[in-house]
Amino acid sequence: MAKYIIRRILIALPTMFITLSIIFFSLRILPGDPALAILGEGASEEVLAKLREQMGLNVPVWQQYVNYLAGIFRGDFGESISTGKPVSEMIQSIFPHTMRLAIGGLIVGCVIGIPLGILSAIKQNTTMDNAIRFIAMIGISFPPFFLAILFMVVFSLKIELFPSMGAGETFMENLYHLVLPSLTLGVILGAILMRFVRSSMLDEINQDYVRTARSKGASEKLVIYKHVLRNSLIPVITVIGLDITALLSGAILTETIYSRPGLGSMAVGAIVARDFPTLQGCLVLFTILVVGVNLVVDVSYSLVNPKIRPS
Repeated sequence: MAKYIIRRILIALPTMFITLSIIFFSLRILPGDPALAILGEGASEEVLAKLREQMGLNVPVWQQYVNYLAGIFRGDFGESISTGKPVSEMIQSIFPHTMRLAIGGLIVGCVIGIPLGILSAIKQNTTMDNAIRFIAMIGISFPPFFLAILFMVVFSLKIELFPSMGAGETFMENLYHLVLPSLTLGVILGAILMRFVRSSMLDEINQDYVRTARSKGASEKLVIYKHVLRNSLIPVITVIGLDITALLSGAILTETIYSRPGLGSMAVGAIVARDFPTLQGCLVLFTILVVGVNLVVDVSYSLVNPKIRPS
């Protein structure tokens, strides 16, 4: 198992290196002078030169690239142009809010989607199955921004049950402010998971080994929960892993609508302020998260079903 994990890490490293290189050169080939864009046409050459030096733009591109990679290894993403603070410190203070939101959305999605998917498959072609599939179709059809506004109007303005913006100060306030944003992300994820779990379960139910288990007298509960569910979870893990990436991306919109602090809102603010070091730091962290999540998903395959573990 350890060899498999090490092998997956060695495969993930080149992927991360290539992606980080694409981020660096993509930002460098953008037209225009970043310093001039920040300070405006009226800035003097002396001020522009000082800002270019501050941004590390006064050295050749290859040296900027080396400094960029070395900075990532040290956890140093430079200083923010708009705040003057180290980007790594800004990310460190803001990142927990994004992680709480993504985890909250994932929990809501799994709590809604997996049980309903199992129930829908077991009750195939019944009224309950049709009702669950109809609810899932509605959940998928709602755009995230519409769902966020709907929740705000109903639960914040009409019922006044949950706050519509901010993140709170204490831990309990954090959880309280997290309810509506987590529901916004989780409802859509739950609808997707429900349909995928149902489809995966039905594929397994129709396999020969399930018919053999039933013919030997195994109870329906044993067949479903010991054989079918276990094998059905493998493709579901893939979907959850991909959806975690989507949750992190969706957090950008959700954080903006609910006026929450987070990595997404910080990246949007960096784009507006043309704060390239901050934007670059956010993109690098997103890349590390996506590669890390995919690595965890690959390792999870072999934990759920050791038969597919490579020798």
